[in-house]
Amino acid sequence: MNKNGPIIVIEDDMDDQEVLAEIFSRLEYKNEVCYFADGNKALEFINKTDVQPFLILSDINMPKINGFELRNKVFTNEELHTKCIPYLFFTTSATKKAVIDACALSVQGFFIKAGTLTALENTIRKIVEYWKECIAPGEFD
Repeated sequence: MNKNGPIIVIEDDMDDQEVLAEIFSRLEYKNEVCYFADGNKALEFINKTDVQPFLILSDINMPKINGFELRNKVFTNEELHTKCIPYLFFTTSATKKAVIDACALSVQGFFIKAGTLTALENTIRKIVEYWKECIAPGEFD
C-alpha cells in the first residue's frame, strides 16, 4: 500500500465530486485526489500509471460500469490484486444484498454518504486516518 499515493474517487455525480473536493481541501492531506466520473477511465488510469494509488473510493451506481463490476475487474486482476489498494464503496444508500455482494468481492469498506458536510468530512477523515495507520504486506519489502 502506497500511503503517499493518490486517492482515487470514482463518482459520476459532479455535485458530489465538488463536495468531496472541498472536503479533501479542508482536510489538507498530502495525497493527490484523482476524480473519475467513469469506472472504465479509473481502471485505465490504475492499470497504466506507474504510481500506486493509496485507496479507491467508488460509488456503486454509475453508467457504463457499476462499482461492483469495477471492483471485480480490480479484484481479479493479478497485478492490481497484489498491490493491496484498499477498495471502498462510498454510496448514497445500501441494501443487505449490496453489502453482502461487496463482502463477497472483498471490498474493504462500505460507507453511506452522510447528509451533512460535517458528517461527510468526519467519515472521510476516519477512512483516510484508518488506512494511514494500517500496515500492508508491501511495507516489509
